Amino acid sequence: MEDQALNRIADALERMAPAPLAAPDFNAASAFVWNVEPDRLEPVTQVSRVDLDLLVGINRSRDTLLDNTRRFAGGFKANNALLWGARGMGKSSLVKAVHGTLQAEYPDLKLVELQREDMGSVARLLNHLRAAPHRFILFCDDLSFSHDDQHYKSLKAVLDGGIEGRPENVVFYATSNRRHLMPRDMIENERSSAINPSEAVEEKVSLSDRFGLWLGFHPCDQDEYLAMIDRYCGAYDVSVDPATLRAEAIEWQATRGARSGRVAWQFFVDLAGRNGVHIN
Repeated sequence: MEDQALNRIADALERMAPAPLAAPDFNAASAFVWNVEPDRLEPVTQVSRVDLDLLVGINRSRDTLLDNTRRFAGGFKANNALLWGARGMGKSSLVKAVHGTLQAEYPDLKLVELQREDMGSVARLLNHLRAAPHRFILFCDDLSFSHDDQHYKSLKAVLDGGIEGRPENVVFYATSNRRHLMPRDMIENERSSAINPSEAVEEKVSLSDRFGLWLGFHPCDQDEYLAMIDRYCGAYDVSVDPATLRAEAIEWQATRGARSGRVAWQFFVDLAGRNGVHIN
């Protein structure tokens, strides 16, 4: 009876504290998603992305991120990058497209996506990446922090690495609609309520300063919006009368109340479907 009780206790403890993650097979895919409870790296066999050439109106950001990533993939030091700015202007698409572009040249370059909600587990993830003979783009999409969110402290482990330093084979790319990763009213509240307002604000605002690259994305004008759609039509062989295409595209963005790369793509998806064209 005593042995059975001890076995039940041991089983319960094992369920509460599952075994550590086994060494992942990084040759299984070029991209992975980090999940917790239990910790695991799920391979992604088909990454949802567009070709780099289809991203219009962000040439400077495209070239800068591509050069930074190529240096990193080649074994040189590279900067962490914060892609910030207008919604739907290709921030996350650019990260995935850059990775896809360099895959043939650097097959050991892996993309690992980390959810903001799992930022607290990043130290465990970095331990697995540090030990691997590959190079990793650690990617967090739509990164931001709310008033009572303490995850920003975990992010410092990615950017600075603490006493061990950031793993030499890991670079961190994040996208955000906010330049300083937190709402303006949160910063103002810190100024008004903290014992030492300047220090409280500095701790949070300085987080974005830890990114070596700041790449800004701004709303597109109508010409850029139409150029995006023309590029999609050319890439997928969709032939439409130019005047009709222009009129329909402008009407589409008017109904959405916005112009962006995302809106251009959504219009093109509708256009391709109406013309019987399959999009991969």
